[in-house]
Amino acid sequence: MDAGALEAIISKQMITAMKAHDAERTQTLRLIMTALKNKSIEKRAPLISAEEQQALATMIKQRRDSIEQFTKGNRPELAAKEAGEIVVIEEFLPKALDEAGLRAMVDEAIAEQTVDAGQKPSSKEMGQVIKRVQAKLLANGVRAEGRLVSEAVKAALAS
Repeated sequence: MDAGALEAIISKQMITAMKAHDAERTQTLRLIMTALKNKSIEKRAPLISAEEQQALATMIKQRRDSIEQFTKGNRPELAAKEAGEIVVIEEFLPKALDEAGLRAMVDEAIAEQTVDAGQKPSSKEMGQVIKRVQAKLLANGVRAEGRLVSEAVKAALAS
């Protein structure tokens, strides 16, 4: 996707949501547009696709943290609102990788690291393995939460 393509898609969907009088979706789309514009202003240049995805992933992470806080604070209506926003934001991100796919990618990265270094990586090389996995995720056009990648690598290196 070229620069601005995601904003154009979101803008069209915002118009559709407004016409349908879908206030929650309209508000979430506006939040996405604002986040992308702020990121672009901060960078002082149009965002590339990876930067747009990073901004959206950050929004999802913030909402997951909020859901956790609202659940602890016994505010289920606010947690539900945040969950609804996550669903809308995820529409604009590549498909999330399932656990089996992530495990396979981690095993592949560990095998590559083993070939390059001549021995299986230890927990000290965990960062290098995580970087390989993240590069594979980007190359394959899928995504996975950083926490899940870290946990999968830690489990694979421990076994």
